[in-house]
Amino acid sequence: MTFQEPNTERSGLESPAELSMRLKLPFDDLRLLTRALTHSSYINEHGNAGDDNERLEFLGDAVLDFVVGAYVYNHFVEMREGEMTRMRSALVRTESLARLARKLDLGRALRLGRGELQGGGRNREPLLCGAFEALVGAIYQHKGLEAARDFVLPLLRPLADEFSVEMPVLTVDPKSRLQEWSQREGLGIPKYTPTIAEGPDHAKTFVVEVYVDGKLFGTGSGTSKKDASQSAAQNALENIDMDSDVTGN
Repeated sequence: MTFQEPNTERSGLESPAELSMRLKLPFDDLRLLTRALTHSSYINEHGNAGDDNERLEFLGDAVLDFVVGAYVYNHFVEMREGEMTRMRSALVRTESLARLARKLDLGRALRLGRGELQGGGRNREPLLCGAFEALVGAIYQHKGLEAARDFVLPLLRPLADEFSVEMPVLTVDPKSRLQEWSQREGLGIPKYTPTIAEGPDHAKTFVVEVYVDGKLFGTGSGTSKKDASQSAAQNALENIDMDSDVTGN
């Protein structure tokens, strides 16, 4: 399938080649980078525009979980398991990854549909977070784990140091609370499964189910898969009536 390139000069859109040069990320095949920058809303309006970035976003999410988890484990040697889980969750949450995407100015390189553009998509946190994850996935796919780590860690370290100072007051998100409870109960790590994505591209709602020990514990919705996962975790905590126990109150 061929890529249909928008008129970057007229639209003010930064081309994949320009982004590659600006971030010093050489790609042998720019089609992979182009895919990382292509939102599903663009594909829906341009049938011959190639693939969207959702699969690379999925891959990048997994790579980030490992890279960030390993960094927290090796760098913050005094932290206990619950604190490490809290730190990792803070670093990979939507707001944090969108913040890194803004630092890289990824928004002006995103290929979006008209509805997303008109809705301010270039500055929407879920899209920026997804683009950052997809970019990490593309780097991993192209050059491997070491290259992905070398890209992520210089961006991550200042944020991690900032959060380490704030650790006593960092909010324990529902996913972290649920994981702390499930591991304490010997039930393993909760599994999150996206089930539905409804609505127009610029106002899509995702639905996620969370399973603990193979059983459905909760369902949640949100404007991104991450937000929907947090909502599902909160629903699970309410369903098992363990919220006060998990938070330690």
